[in-house]
Amino acid sequence: MGRNRPSGSGPRRIAAATVALLLCAALAACRGGDTETDASGVKTDVGVTAEPCPEAVDRNKGCIYLGIISDLTEGPFRALAVPITDAQKAFWKRVNTAGGIGDYEVDVTRWIRDNKYNPQTHNQAYQEMKPNVLALAQTLGSPTTAAILADMKASSVVAAPAAWTSAYAFEDVIVESGANYCLESMNALDYAREAHGVKSVLAVHLAGDYGDDAAAGAKLGAQSLGMTFSAVKTDSGADKQAGAIQAILSGRPDLVILTMGPADAAAIVGQAAARGFTGRFIGTSPTWNPALLASAAAPALLARYEQTAPWDSWGTDTPGHQALRQALGQITPNDGYTSGWVWSYPMKAALTKAVADGDLTRAGLLAAVKSLTSVDYEGMLPAGAGNYAAGPNDGAVRVTAVYRPDRAAPTGVSQVRPLTAGPTAQAYALDGPCYEKL
Repeated sequence: MGRNRPSGSGPRRIAAATVALLLCAALAACRGGDTETDASGVKTDVGVTAEPCPEAVDRNKGCIYLGIISDLTEGPFRALAVPITDAQKAFWKRVNTAGGIGDYEVDVTRWIRDNKYNPQTHNQAYQEMKPNVLALAQTLGSPTTAAILADMKASSVVAAPAAWTSAYAFEDVIVESGANYCLESMNALDYAREAHGVKSVLAVHLAGDYGDDAAAGAKLGAQSLGMTFSAVKTDSGADKQAGAIQAILSGRPDLVILTMGPADAAAIVGQAAARGFTGRFIGTSPTWNPALLASAAAPALLARYEQTAPWDSWGTDTPGHQALRQALGQITPNDGYTSGWVWSYPMKAALTKAVADGDLTRAGLLAAVKSLTSVDYEGMLPAGAGNYAAGPNDGAVRVTAVYRPDRAAPTGVSQVRPLTAGPTAQAYALDGPCYEKL
């Protein structure tokens, strides 16, 4: 992998191959076959082939290989990761059916690996696929992505994260979407003060820049709003929440911000409510899964829990949501699908820009990312989202929606507040990863 020959059939391939050889003879970069130029003048290096994709729609087109590293079997986010991955397969199939990206289609099926939400496993999977993919269509998790980030930067490997840490705003190789955990927590506090009169908040969160980032946002928001704030870290696992539950019962805050896996959240909400806690809970994006409504914690969740989200849920009437539902057909709705779909738009925009710029090498794709001033999310995020050229603060998306559990809703939640940027998130200067301020 890493070779690129011109796409197309018969004479076109021969003519283009001649062009590539001539160009390579003149360019030092082509030594060893690392960089080639196709018939249309587009440079390529790693993870792009003249041969069609394994499941090609048009076998006259070449193939761009993107890798996926996700939590597919036994990690805390597997219930979300499987639909996220399935939605990304559907997204790129739609792109290919519509004509692909220039003279290429995109494959996200050849290089899919399970990280088990383990950073070491994640890195092993990355190293295995790295010589074979142009970029990553998905790298799930903040601590897992952190395990490969230095190598990604050294190798110019662009990736779409399945995570929202604010640190990604400062990494050129990451094409993040939506408000980060930090800004999401600020929006949660603005909402909770207005809706529930909250004056004290406790952040219960996993360690690392996933949980720490959300907790930092709650801390910064509480400081801005004059609320009392405390935080407690917890481990992943429904049987490991005794300390967190005791902290809630001891502190009796008005609001608990949860940043963890769904099973962890269900254990905390259910057991705290059963022991007399009457405050509110808000879970940040990955904390919710509709299967929780079938758990023993369902009554407590329905009574005391709300959910923040960086975009609207499955049933929303936008062109992007409509395309998502049409592409996936008759499946059980899950907002993991929604997230996987949304996360794919900036990679599509970057690939399209790289082809237009004539440089589909890793360096060319990274340059394309840096030049993007907006991404067409087909209405799933506000106009102007995806402005990576503007820098971390000016380019940050700051809107958050609020949902509550609802058995009648397609994904188990119904909207309480539409995508909104609260005054705290609007005013915050994103001058570094928030978790550094926890």
